[in-house]
Amino acid sequence: MEYEDKYSLTKRPKYDCLLFDLDDTLYPKSSGIARECGKNIRDYMVEKLGVEKDKVVELADLLYKNYGTSMAGLRAVGYDFDYDEFHSYVHGRLPYENLQPDPSLKSLLQTLPLRKIIFTNADRVHAVTALSRLGLEDCFEGIICFETLNPTHKNAVSDDEDDIEFLGSATTTTTDAPRCRQIFDIINHFSHPNNGTTLPKTPIVCKPQESSIERALKIAKVNPQRTLFFEDSVRNIQAGKNVGLHTIGTSQRPKGADYALESIHNIKQAIPELWETGRKSEVSYTGQAVAVGTSMTA
Repeated sequence: MEYEDKYSLTKRPKYDCLLFDLDDTLYPKSSGIARECGKNIRDYMVEKLGVEKDKVVELADLLYKNYGTSMAGLRAVGYDFDYDEFHSYVHGRLPYENLQPDPSLKSLLQTLPLRKIIFTNADRVHAVTALSRLGLEDCFEGIICFETLNPTHKNAVSDDEDDIEFLGSATTTTTDAPRCRQIFDIINHFSHPNNGTTLPKTPIVCKPQESSIERALKIAKVNPQRTLFFEDSVRNIQAGKNVGLHTIGTSQRPKGADYALESIHNIKQAIPELWETGRKSEVSYTGQAVAVGTSMTA
């Protein structure tokens, strides 16, 4: 019995890494960030891409539902635009003042004795800005974002991770498609589902593509079987489950999710074993993440 008690205190913890979505996960949807982001995307489509106002809502919804992000969908159906310009337009006018420092969540994250990484479809600037507004910029080892999964220096995904940074490169590629590409009519495609056409593929890598999650795990050098994925999106959670992640819904518990939280602040009540690892935390970060396999530096 004494041996068993001793073993129970020193056995290996279930998880090595916690993978966190950012938007509507580390802060509540009531902040209005998601709503304003959607509005800005639609405005960009009308103002910059010439989408008709009476079609923009339906088009944006179809692109989001079928490609994971409206941006990925726009590129799939043939729109050509600068990625930096898109992100600057969509995120540059968000009401970041609605995000306030969250010392309670910061304390919870800092006491967790596990690796903690952000995994977001958003760009680097938005991720860093949001984390800074929340006061959580020193709580994570790194950020896997749009630039990380869509690097500037190559059009195809590479197996060489040595030159990939968690935060991505300083600039993003404009596009890899010709300027005069014909636009695929996705609205008509779903209005007439038996027309024999198939949806075009997107060159953008993003959740909920299972390949994007697998690539993020490879970049971060983590084992999916020993990683807990925090997400508010049902389909992203399902994709995570499909690649072997343990999952936790932060707004609801979709089918197959391992845990659910009413609030991100309830982590300790819902999963106390994350703190019961039998060892003192040696995971601490200061500053911003820059490179795979390194701690955050000032």
